[in-house]
Amino acid sequence: MINATGKPQSILLLGGGSEIGLAIVEALAGGQPLRVVLAGRPSANLDASAAHLRGLRCDVEVLPFEARATETHEEVVAKAFAGGDIDVAVVAFGLLGDNEQAWTDVSAAVELAEVNYVGAVSVGVALADRMKQQGHGVIVAMSSVAGERARRSNFVYGSTKAGMDAFYTGLGDAVREFGVRVVVVRPGFVTTKMTAGLQSAPLSVSADEVAVAVRTAVAGRAETVWVPATFRVVMSALRHLPRPIFRRLPL
Repeated sequence: MINATGKPQSILLLGGGSEIGLAIVEALAGGQPLRVVLAGRPSANLDASAAHLRGLRCDVEVLPFEARATETHEEVVAKAFAGGDIDVAVVAFGLLGDNEQAWTDVSAAVELAEVNYVGAVSVGVALADRMKQQGHGVIVAMSSVAGERARRSNFVYGSTKAGMDAFYTGLGDAVREFGVRVVVVRPGFVTTKMTAGLQSAPLSVSADEVAVAVRTAVAGRAETVWVPATFRVVMSALRHLPRPIFRRLPL
């Protein structure tokens, strides 16, 4: 279980090759060894993540995981919990995609929806069931400010994050009575390998900054985290702008 200082003893990272996810695991570990289950698509990147965490004295188990293969999700989650309770499960997989392709190409749009929304919902249900049984745990869901209001520049991606965000927000209300908490994380533009080559946006943050915010939330009682915190005010204002004005903004 998460100890009195807010540190977990075990973590499941769904999206084991995620740069943000790995930063979150390191921040939660805080230099102390712990059990980590990395679930991700087999790759050199996943192997490197496992090797890096083992170098930090973590006990690492690697499980193959494919976001679109929803028929396998319950089995993957069951295997992760087979080695003992999971204190924190981080749902960090996702695709950014190309918006211009996604709204003109059916297969591209469906892939974004299946990975970012359907896959996230599938693992969320499986995680909630296991954590209800153990009577404790925190599910960290990596959402995005892009889901707060659809923008012309990335409305397909934003729509998938809006659905994912709504699901995990509701899931948090559903599992509270069982001693389980859901933390929905809404970062803005994060400078990672996935966003390399894209024009940086205002209020950009690093993966480490997101990780620190998540660590604070897990140790406390937060259910929603904006990174940076300024986005709470910014998005509140943008949500209420009349549509004719909103569509003129360079977003």
